Amino acid sequence: MAGAAPEGSQFDARQFDSKMNDFLLADGQDVIASWDEVYDTFDAMGLLQNLLRGIYAYGFEKPSAIQQRGIVPFCKGLDVIQQAQSGTGKTATFCSGILQQLDYSLVECQALVLAPTRELAQQIEKVMRALGDYLGVKVHACVGGTSVREDQRILSSGVHVVVGTPGRVFDMLRRKSLRADHIKMFVLDEADEMLSRGFKDQIYDIFQLLPEKVQVGVFSATMPPEALEITRKFMNKPVRILVKRDELTLEGIKQFHVNVDKEEWKLETLCDLYETLAITQSVIFVNTRRKVDWLTDKMRSRDHTVSATHGDMDQNTRDIIMREFRSGSSRVLITTDLLARGIDVQQVSLVINYDLPTQPENYLHRIGRSGRFGRKGVAINFVIRDDERMLFDIQKFYNVIIEELPANVADLL
Repeated sequence: MAGAAPEGSQFDARQFDSKMNDFLLADGQDVIASWDEVYDTFDAMGLLQNLLRGIYAYGFEKPSAIQQRGIVPFCKGLDVIQQAQSGTGKTATFCSGILQQLDYSLVECQALVLAPTRELAQQIEKVMRALGDYLGVKVHACVGGTSVREDQRILSSGVHVVVGTPGRVFDMLRRKSLRADHIKMFVLDEADEMLSRGFKDQIYDIFQLLPEKVQVGVFSATMPPEALEITRKFMNKPVRILVKRDELTLEGIKQFHVNVDKEEWKLETLCDLYETLAITQSVIFVNTRRKVDWLTDKMRSRDHTVSATHGDMDQNTRDIIMREFRSGSSRVLITTDLLARGIDVQQVSLVINYDLPTQPENYLHRIGRSGRFGRKGVAINFVIRDDERMLFDIQKFYNVIIEELPANVADLL
């Protein structure tokens, strides 16, 4: 619940932190309930039809671990603490939860999302807008370094969701340009990062201005004592969802990126690499089924032999294509994330991410197989300008450095 600790209460932070940590980290303790329901598909979650359309159009096919557990409790209006590494699909989790609950006939701010950096706030705004494309959602990013007057103009014309950094959001609330009366959902993304950047006081100040019965979601890779203090002060019987990092490994895989600047230059780049691709067995990942078909047509029209498989094909067709690929009679396979986890082909030594995955955890599932069985593998990532944040996230997430592709790529295979 939004509201400060009672006046005059003797609050010993250190003692509280150690107690809080003890019961949060001890399994089987239910002071904060853990949530164990898992939904294997987006279709099973009871989401609005037009939200599902947005999710699939964005390129998601199967929910990630945090999405399987985290979307539904948020949609039910519960306060949630979701702990997972950055890049596991947390953004789409709370975006879906918010989009499901908005009243679209009321053009007032109903959800407020705080993030530690401008870039992340703008990234969240992009995801929210894309997932809510068929719902007609109005989203605005309130971040420092932009025109205050422009922010005020957009807010006064009416939005459903505000995503922003604490400083600018507090400023807009204080000036009453952003009105809090209709806000019913409040999300802190990368809460640990926000607290370590010294935003604690501002977050508390913002909380004081929100309606009392606001639903709170805290998303964080780690749960430092300050984040737990927030949960104690402002949350009402939260459920906790913890997703552990995957055990797959990237050892033995050389990873490179190619700066292609614009989306339309990727095709030429791929064709330049084709001779190298065909020496070995390679898998090319794109983000949507439609793009699998498009890229397959483009490659074939240039007389390059490729196979393709995606979730719209019936199982029988997919099995035949995978058999051909496993036997080596086809050497280049174009596919989507849906099949990333199912391609266990021993001979694959090159993976190309024509599109970077929408979530860093899928990066591992795409390329984590090419270096199995003690053999070396190479992964090449095509990076356009808009992907720079995702490339940074992937490197941070896996603690790797992805260098620019050298000219002698064939020698690496």
